[in-house]
Parts: sequence; C-alpha cells; structure tokens
Amino acid sequence: MESQVQPKLIIHGGAGSSLHGKGGLEAVRRSLHTVIEEVYSLLLCGATASEAVVHGCQMLEDNPRFNAGTGSVLQSDGQIRMSASLMDGASRRFSGVINISRVKNPIELAQFLQNSPDRVLSDFGSAELAREMQIPSYNALTDLRLQEWIQERQDNFKSAMAGVVAEPELVETSNAGRGTIGVVALDASGRLAAGTSTGGKGFERIGRVSDSAMPAGNYATSNAGVSCTGIGEDIIDECLAPRIVVRVTDGMSLKEAMQRSFAESHQNKRDLGAIALDCSGAIAWGKTSEILLAAYHDGEKIGDTLEWTGNELIGYC
Repeated sequence: MESQVQPKLIIHGGAGSSLHGKGGLEAVRRSLHTVIEEVYSLLLCGATASEAVVHGCQMLEDNPRFNAGTGSVLQSDGQIRMSASLMDGASRRFSGVINISRVKNPIELAQFLQNSPDRVLSDFGSAELAREMQIPSYNALTDLRLQEWIQERQDNFKSAMAGVVAEPELVETSNAGRGTIGVVALDASGRLAAGTSTGGKGFERIGRVSDSAMPAGNYATSNAGVSCTGIGEDIIDECLAPRIVVRVTDGMSLKEAMQRSFAESHQNKRDLGAIALDCSGAIAWGKTSEILLAAYHDGEKIGDTLEWTGNELIGYC
C-alpha cells in the first residue's frame, strides 16, 4: 500500500547565543544531519512517528556534544539528573521521567511508560522503573562537562546555566546556551509525535524540574506536535508547546500559531526556542535566543537553522 502522507521530520539540539565559529557550527551540523538521515530513512520504511521520535532522541542523547544523555550537564552538587518525555499525538498520551540518574537513554523509559497507568515518574520512581526494566547502570559524565562544572564551582556558580554544546573552545565561556534535544515526526500514516530530553540547566538547585518532562515543553496531538528548548522556566511560564498546538487545533495555520506565540514570548522577554510540525506536513521553528540548533527533512532535502541569526522570530517551510 502506498504511503498516504509524505513523512516529515524536525529535530533540535538546543538554543543559545554562540557556536564560536565555523568549526563548532560544522561539527553540530554534521551531528544533526546524521540523525536526520537515519531517522528519516526509518520513516520512509514505515516506522511510526513515536518510533522515529524515540530513535532520534536516542541518537541525540548518545552524542556527547548535546546536553541530554551522555554529555548531560552537572547540577550544583556535581550530579547528573536527566529528564525526558514522549507524547504520541494519535493516542494523545504523554509520558516522562524526571531527574533520573545512571541510565543511558531516558527517552526509553518515557517510551515504556506510554503503556503504563502511571505515566510520569520522578527520580525515585524512575530509578525503580530502570531496575525493573533491567537497564544497565550508566555513567553519562564526560570530561568536558566535568571541567565545565569545576570551573563554575571555582567561580561560585555565577553562570545561570551550562553550555548548550560541549566543545573544548566553549568550556571557556559556559554561558553559550540552553541545552535540550528534541524530535518531532510526521509518519506515512499522518500520525504525529514529539519527544524531548535534557540534562537540565546545569549548576541548578537539587530537585529543580525542567520543562522537558512537562506538556509545557513537549506536546503533540493529531493536529500538531512541538518540542521546546531554552530556559525551562520561561517555557513553563508561556506554556509554549500546548499553546502552539491548541492554536493550530483552533484553526490557525502552524505559521500563524508560531508567529503569535513567539511574538508573545518575545514581548514577555522569554529566552526559548521550539520546533513544530502539523498534520498537513508544514514545518516550523522559532526562537527568541540568538541561535537555534535545528535541522529538518521536508520530504525532498535536509535543511537547518544553524546560520539563522536574523531578527525574525520564526521560520517555516
């Protein structure tokens, strides 16, 4: 049977203020495009939107360049606590884990919880679930993130957050961005899903909860799907992901919904970004920060937002 819909895909690796030159930019571009190529091929082979999202999140979590899974930032006490969520637009089910440690891929636990009566678990519950699933213990710490934390500790944690991208030249100035990874997919049957995963802000108070395991930062229905990145508190205050999705559901085009939502976020002096798809296959992205690390496949070719540094709040295709 022929595909009813041309699959679409968009991913992000965070938002921030700098990639410190072409070297960092090209390295991030290669990382993002590699994920796009592999995950889009899965969609063409019949993978569901949720399957594609989970696989893409796993790949991004496994790349130490990004602040999720391996390469997650350290909190103020020097520990790594990660959060992730998955929302299947067809079933309208949200699931997630909050502040989990010692696992390689938090998105896998979020996927498992899709079919659980208890779909969002905090740190202790997440750890118990990982034991039940017999997930091996895993140390997500990298030398660059440890160096970043040691430098900040010497400076009494004056930075608001850690770097979005872990590169040697970025550890010098760790205020380079806001780290999260996310994937939104539209499959050949017209189903949408969104997934988001993060290591947090870095240097934060123990127990702080990010937007990544909340509908505010990750939301999908049969109409649209959105994954957010940036300062979690700003995303929560705007309730950004469901705001965009509800506007599409109520009749706005995805472009209009993104434009209005980001205009409001800009007016409210928020620091955030988002990627989005709708059921028609429209692709959109937005930012109030200087850069958004996103890439997409529009059905014909791969594109990205790495050199999008203008004053526009949104882009689309």
